[in-house]
Amino acid sequence: MKRSVLFACPAALMPIAAFAAEPGSELSPGDMAYVAVATLLVLIMTPALGFFYGGLVRRKNTLNTMMMSFICLAIFTVQWFLFGYSLSFGPDVGGVIGNLDWAFLNGVGMEANPDYSTTIPHILFCMFQMAFAILTPAIVSGGIVERTRFPAYCLFILLWGTFVYDPMCHMVWGVGGFIRDMGALDFAGGTVIHITSGFSALTAAILIGKRKDFGAAAIRPHNIPYVCLGASFLWLGWFGFNSGAGLTSSAVMAQALANTGIASCTAGLVWAILDKFIHQKVTTVGLMTGIVAGLVGVTPAAGFVDSTAAFFIGLTTPCICYFFIACVKAHFKYDDALDAFGCHGVGGVWGALMTGVFCTKAVNEAGADGLLAGNPAQMIPQITGILVGIVMAVVVTAILIKFVGLFLRVRATASEEAQGLDLIEHGERSYNKL
Repeated sequence: MKRSVLFACPAALMPIAAFAAEPGSELSPGDMAYVAVATLLVLIMTPALGFFYGGLVRRKNTLNTMMMSFICLAIFTVQWFLFGYSLSFGPDVGGVIGNLDWAFLNGVGMEANPDYSTTIPHILFCMFQMAFAILTPAIVSGGIVERTRFPAYCLFILLWGTFVYDPMCHMVWGVGGFIRDMGALDFAGGTVIHITSGFSALTAAILIGKRKDFGAAAIRPHNIPYVCLGASFLWLGWFGFNSGAGLTSSAVMAQALANTGIASCTAGLVWAILDKFIHQKVTTVGLMTGIVAGLVGVTPAAGFVDSTAAFFIGLTTPCICYFFIACVKAHFKYDDALDAFGCHGVGGVWGALMTGVFCTKAVNEAGADGLLAGNPAQMIPQITGILVGIVMAVVVTAILIKFVGLFLRVRATASEEAQGLDLIEHGERSYNKL
């Protein structure tokens, strides 16, 4: 039986015809199994991010930083069930947001929804997308750790997921979303996930303010093995993140899997070389950061480009991210504590642009030909998606930070920072003396 390859994943902002069901289409056990495994791989990325971030901060803030990721699992599973999924993928309202027809997952069951996939149940598509919705707000925490009160953070990310992530998700991936209808390509979330979270992290970091000892002394990671553990599971999960976005066990899935490995490993090597050249040492944190930067860069392109393009993305993304982290951040002196902007925001922008440059229908017929394939017009929707994502992230995040501040104290005091937020917010210590 002939089936079309479907990319309504967190992904393909393609013509709606690309998602139409063929007569006689039915659920595919192979596709269901693969997407289920991919869902689990993406879900593990949130606690992995917790360990990655937790190792990068000082020991007095370890638990608080990890909790900023872990709490997203609870908050956004519930939010997704109540209304988040409906706002993101439900019937379109004005090309910007979904309506509430699917609130409480009403009508989201075991049958396929041909708007998004004809070969997996609607509920499975919903769960796969939920894993993305959980992870994205957790990335934002990287910009504001070690000085943000936990109750305020919880309210902020709930509102952020509702007013930034859900509309961007609908505009880029939802049927009727205007960025999708323009033809912009975002295979697994360069715009929806990384640009929005990165620029939101920068905005929140600036508005909340610097840590009290920022710039006065070196702030070093307290547990680099945690960083390695978290990065390793992020890396593993990212293969499900990117390859699962096509929603099929297909040749495009295989290409996305290969591209993820090529770009990430190349980027890690490049970052290691930069470390050696600039600092005369190859650092463990640098290698892990480079791998993550490469993963971010290839995310929007994974299912639309060939292996050579993935290699180029792996070569260039860490150079650009390194420049922003080492030079731009130092010049402007903003306290993006764990470089969420430098890695995710900058890497996401570059990846989205490179998708427009390298995409080709020779890899994915449901995609588009890009600049190098003779279609420079593809850059217009790519740039539009980037700009909309940046504006949404910056403007709405600024409004939400001010709004939350009307009800809850957002910034920890100098005394609370000195004691550490593990004890202040959670009444626990990461490492107790025996």
